[in-house]
Amino acid sequence: MAMDKLNLDDYIRKVPDFPKEGVLFYDITSILTTPAAFTYCIDRMAEIYSDKQIDAVAAIEARGFLFAAPFACRAGLPLILVRKRGKLPRRTLRKAFELEYTSAEIEIHPDDVKKNSRILLVDDLIATGGTLSAARELIAEAGAETPEIFGVVGLPFLNYEKKLKNATVTTLIEYDSE
Repeated sequence: MAMDKLNLDDYIRKVPDFPKEGVLFYDITSILTTPAAFTYCIDRMAEIYSDKQIDAVAAIEARGFLFAAPFACRAGLPLILVRKRGKLPRRTLRKAFELEYTSAEIEIHPDDVKKNSRILLVDDLIATGGTLSAARELIAEAGAETPEIFGVVGLPFLNYEKKLKNATVTTLIEYDSE
């Protein structure tokens, strides 16, 4: 399948009323079960960031890991894990934040973040920007910056740009409404 002819929308299922009534869930698992679609995403990331100054890649648990890890490996960059509270074994920095329909806490190992580095922050889907904003704060607290944010899917109608100011946000596909 030619990469320039792949329609990513064909590989994203829309699941109504998940995880609660009134929410339309954009399910990327069909991308992962279709090697051509998954490869397309990683190839596009490699193209987009080939000329950007990036020192490391930070991935949001859990689906962000799936896109960040192969990209980081291909680009020869360190991978920093942004995990849910209690999942990292060493000293951590922690941030609590609000999501669309719940609250959460994430952590990083500060010693995984090199001071003054430029980090690409990756998740599968960018909705309100809450998780990514919290991750940016943690990375800044550890002494680095996140000038670039990547998501396979973007939902700009949820106004993520308000929380992700001063960063270039790149998505492979956007949906303008539910």
